[in-house]
Amino acid sequence: MVDDSAAGVTGEPFVLDVERGKIREFARATHSANPAYLEAEAPVVPPTFLTTAFFWQTGASDPWTAVAMDQHKGLHAEQEFVFHGPPPRAGTRLIGRSRIESVTRKEGRSGPLAFAVMVTEFHDESGRLVATARLTGVEAG
Repeated sequence: MVDDSAAGVTGEPFVLDVERGKIREFARATHSANPAYLEAEAPVVPPTFLTTAFFWQTGASDPWTAVAMDQHKGLHAEQEFVFHGPPPRAGTRLIGRSRIESVTRKEGRSGPLAFAVMVTEFHDESGRLVATARLTGVEAG
């Protein structure tokens, strides 16, 4: 069951090194043929590449565990990425930090629903905000 007290929980910063090979692997995995991702020496990231942050967040950097969503009743409902300038390229080091923005409840057609929203901000090494990711999870029942 979703824990309402998770709202406001903030994880520790984590590092996401944007690597050329990982961009290429991600592009191939998503069936992209765009040469900007596959052939460039310093390719730009595909729009949804920052979802790979899940592989870099562990322990204290991952506040999603505080939500305590039941994996048998939960699902990934929505994902949004906003870039605050050009998307990052290979060779960029991003510092991410996630927080649980909100936990809300509402009645659905089949019963109660709990929604949790996690926001992750990605800054470059100079401190400039590069991108914001917003994940919404929902648990039924």
